[in-house]
Amino acid sequence: MRWSRLRKWAISLPAAFLAAAVLIGINEAGYYRSHDSLQNLTVTYQTRTTLDKLMQQLVDAETHARGYLLSGEDSNLADYQQACTNANNAVDELRAIYSVFPEDLQTSSMLGREVAKRLSQMDTSIALRREGLEEAWRFLVKSPEAKATMESMRKLSNELVIHSNERRMHNEAEILKSLTLARLGIAMVSIVGLLAFYLYLRQSNRLTGLMLREQRMLEDERDQLEKQVRQRTATLGELATHLQQVREDERAHLARELHDELGALLTTAKLDVARLKSKIDMTAPDVQERIKHLIETLNSGIALKRSIIENLRPSSLSNLGLTASLEILAKEFSESSNVAVELSLEQINVPEAMQLSIYRLIQESLTNIGKYAQAGHVLISLQSHPKHVFVQVRDDGIGFDPSQAHPNSHGLAGMRHRIEASGGRLHIASAPQQGTTISANLPQN
Repeated sequence: MRWSRLRKWAISLPAAFLAAAVLIGINEAGYYRSHDSLQNLTVTYQTRTTLDKLMQQLVDAETHARGYLLSGEDSNLADYQQACTNANNAVDELRAIYSVFPEDLQTSSMLGREVAKRLSQMDTSIALRREGLEEAWRFLVKSPEAKATMESMRKLSNELVIHSNERRMHNEAEILKSLTLARLGIAMVSIVGLLAFYLYLRQSNRLTGLMLREQRMLEDERDQLEKQVRQRTATLGELATHLQQVREDERAHLARELHDELGALLTTAKLDVARLKSKIDMTAPDVQERIKHLIETLNSGIALKRSIIENLRPSSLSNLGLTASLEILAKEFSESSNVAVELSLEQINVPEAMQLSIYRLIQESLTNIGKYAQAGHVLISLQSHPKHVFVQVRDDGIGFDPSQAHPNSHGLAGMRHRIEASGGRLHIASAPQQGTTISANLPQN
């Protein structure tokens, strides 16, 4: 088995190197041939362009010269001189171009001499016109020599154009040959590549099958894990909602017990003290002081009982409604923390459970403001919309970075869960030294 593998490697590896070497050789040969042909083709087009420019400048020079000869206006002379300068520049460009084409060097030199001769003839005509020799310049313009010079220039230019076209055709043929070589190289690479790909597929089928089976197993396991995560998340959410409801129910039960039992005991004690006052001698300073202290203690106990009951389950929420309860809550917070509280409250019509969620949200927000915000002003807004209720608590305190909130900040997590359990959304916006805004949207129905 091992010997057969070595034989395969001994055959396939040199073949692969040979194919690569042949391909590289073909591509390199095609590249250099194409490069040279493109350079020659560029020079050919440049030659044609320069010849066209030379003939155009000669026509312009003759046109402006005739304009001066006929009209005598000096404005034509500036254009004539510019055309002559451009023509001489074109002749210089042709000399530089044809320095690499010895077969056309003589023809280009002859064309340069003819151009210089024709420009000299026009200069002579202009000089005669300036001296007022009308018959002389007209004779020179119409002389056979001037026509012969122009015909000679056209003939030499056409000869150069013909040679340029022949070189262009030759270069295009060379580029076509290079492209043919490149096509052959690409075809060889395609054949070798297809063969290598076929061999690769044969050798990798088993590995591909194993990878697919392993991938399916991993996907099945991932789906099971995601399903378990969703189930457990839903279970934990339901459990948290249940525990929250149980806590509220226990608070309400405890508040009722305190209100009924402890309230009855304290009220009875206060009535007993009132009866004792009518039966004992209140003139004694010691007795009077003790009775007064006992009454104050009972009053403090009744006030403490009321405060505990309101914290457990605000009775004003059931008796007076959400708006009045929030006004009482804001007033008590402002008095205890010396923080100005501004209210913007609208009447809303939502179930009692949602009213309690809104009350707890604002209560928890005020608690956090009193502990951490160092604020001087708080705005509480409650707005009723056709399909939702908007709640907002905004302070001007020191703020914080919500992305770096402590993972054990259960107050914020509790607020978010309470609002989401009611079908709403909670948004917390804050930044250091820019205050904090807690907003919630809850469904109206």
